[in-house]
Amino acid sequence: MTNARSARLVLENGKEFSGWSFGYEGSVAGEVVFNTAMTGYPESLTDPSYKGQILVSTYPLIGNYGVPKTEVEHDMYKYYESDQMHITGLIISDYSYEYSHWNAEGSLSDWLIKSKVPGIFGIDTRELTKILRESGSMLGKIIIDNDVEWYDPNKDNLVDQVSVKEKKVYGNGSLKIMMVDCGVKHNIIRCLLKYDTTVIRVPWNYDYSKEEYDGLFISNGPGDPSICKVASDQIGEALKGEKPVFGICLGSQLLGIAAGAETYKLKYGHRSHNQPVMDVTTSRCYITSQNHGYAVDHNKLKGEWEPYFLNLNDNTCEGIKHKTKPFFATQFHPEASGGPTDTAFLFEHFINLIKENK
Repeated sequence: MTNARSARLVLENGKEFSGWSFGYEGSVAGEVVFNTAMTGYPESLTDPSYKGQILVSTYPLIGNYGVPKTEVEHDMYKYYESDQMHITGLIISDYSYEYSHWNAEGSLSDWLIKSKVPGIFGIDTRELTKILRESGSMLGKIIIDNDVEWYDPNKDNLVDQVSVKEKKVYGNGSLKIMMVDCGVKHNIIRCLLKYDTTVIRVPWNYDYSKEEYDGLFISNGPGDPSICKVASDQIGEALKGEKPVFGICLGSQLLGIAAGAETYKLKYGHRSHNQPVMDVTTSRCYITSQNHGYAVDHNKLKGEWEPYFLNLNDNTCEGIKHKTKPFFATQFHPEASGGPTDTAFLFEHFINLIKENK
């Protein structure tokens, strides 16, 4: 800490927090959000759903197990959720300069510097989280040298920034899954590849209406779902058919819009590994991993659509499904890397729907 440079976090409400830099020494601006997970910071930092956001970790000690190796499997980094860091900045309480883990190949600080992402430690993250819970997610700036302009990432098409630019194919199975990439987490692809599948990953605005596939998957991603009208319109066309559809996170919101429902911004979002959700049809509770700032208004679902899961903390919609057709989506992450995998069976459910339909 004696060699660390001083840094500040400035919130749009005027509140300031002082700490020390342990990452890239540059000033940035974005939306400040918090995550309550105890582990999994390499996965969180590479999750495209955090694009444009300054992430606050409520767990007090970060960096103690370093950064995992960049081992490649299925043409993807095995221990990360994408091939790069997507957060704008990182805010933590205490940074561990010493790391120890069988799979570590470097420190979190070195990774932040290499990725040109600033990080601050020495912040009272409990007080900061209380402010965000009471006032809601707000804009913020990490200032190390010069000041920067405020930036609201929700006004930009963040999905276009994180989606692939051309078609990519994984696996060589008999079941063809068309994956609309809105910022997909790599573990979703890995979960689908556990079955007899070929995953065809396409850009968020790709016209797949004339492509051959057995099931449609809509991925997670960052930002306001209403900006992705091209994607929701194409999903609406797919819903006129009978092929199974499965959406996760932003995919659930886009499916909801395509089904005629509305979405809205949550006060401070759901970003944790311990969110309880209830299956409406069975009343069974599951513990889930989540990362989203928007939700579907399940009170405005139309026709044959109904809620699938509800959040037991605030009763927000955690999934929707069609009453008669093989269409469903979850707001939480069944693949959950890192996090609970209580709902991983939903991938098998999707695959079984494809087999039945085929």
